[in-house]
Amino acid sequence: MTLTAHSTHIDGLTIAYEVGGAPTGLPLLFLHGFPQTRAMWHPIAPAFAASHPIVLADLPGYGDSDKPQSLKPYAFREMGRRLAALMSHLGHDTFAVISHDRGARVAHRMALDHPERLAAVTLMDIIPTHTLLTELQLAVAKSYYHWFFLAQPAPFPESLIAPDPNAYYESCLLGWGSAKITDFHEAQLAAYRKAWANPDTRRAMCNDYRTALTLDLADDTADLGAKIQCPAQILYGASGAMAQLYDVPATWAPKTTRQTHAALPGGHFFPDTAPAETTEAVKTFLATL
Repeated sequence: MTLTAHSTHIDGLTIAYEVGGAPTGLPLLFLHGFPQTRAMWHPIAPAFAASHPIVLADLPGYGDSDKPQSLKPYAFREMGRRLAALMSHLGHDTFAVISHDRGARVAHRMALDHPERLAAVTLMDIIPTHTLLTELQLAVAKSYYHWFFLAQPAPFPESLIAPDPNAYYESCLLGWGSAKITDFHEAQLAAYRKAWANPDTRRAMCNDYRTALTLDLADDTADLGAKIQCPAQILYGASGAMAQLYDVPATWAPKTTRQTHAALPGGHFFPDTAPAETTEAVKTFLATL
């Protein structure tokens, strides 16, 4: 599959994305997580190209997308709104979202705010934001310390990361489950490292976490009873921190109306380290729609 890179202005921000795949079929929007870019999907998306239009987007603040100074654009609600508008721009009224980590949190909010748009959603290796922050366990705080470190006021975390961004962000890649740096494809690592080298990206990723502890938590608190109306697939790394500390599907049971779930080999970054198994799981889910 040939992917072509584009960018477009959505409500004052430039969103970078790639498109490819079939001209018809259920469109698929792929959303990456921290500390990655849309390049994480390059080993996975081609497997869907024969029967789906494919869109890989960089979240605001990440990759080649704009990196605003203020916090509000990093709210999951705002990112979801802009990415839904991107799909409208591309002519896709209804679509499925395949998402990991921060992208999955955006997808969760998108499913709540734009239920008429989503035909299905796959959420990879997260528990609900409100659950993680309000039922915080000691072991979770130790493993997911970055939520609170990155959320500290600027420029404290940015200054500590700046001397060696690769060392810090690679520690994140290896810190939430069993993985070695050699488990990550070199082309993907190169794309991630290029993004980390930009101080504006580092600031934006901190702002993403600053927003989670303020605007996102408030939004989720206001919507505690809301459920994802479309079919939801919950995937998680069998050896990841979330699987070790939570019954991941059970955390999503009150938040979904129709759920399927599976544990996949690897830790938090199983889409990077086990792309074939990830692809097969998503294909199986989509075949049920």
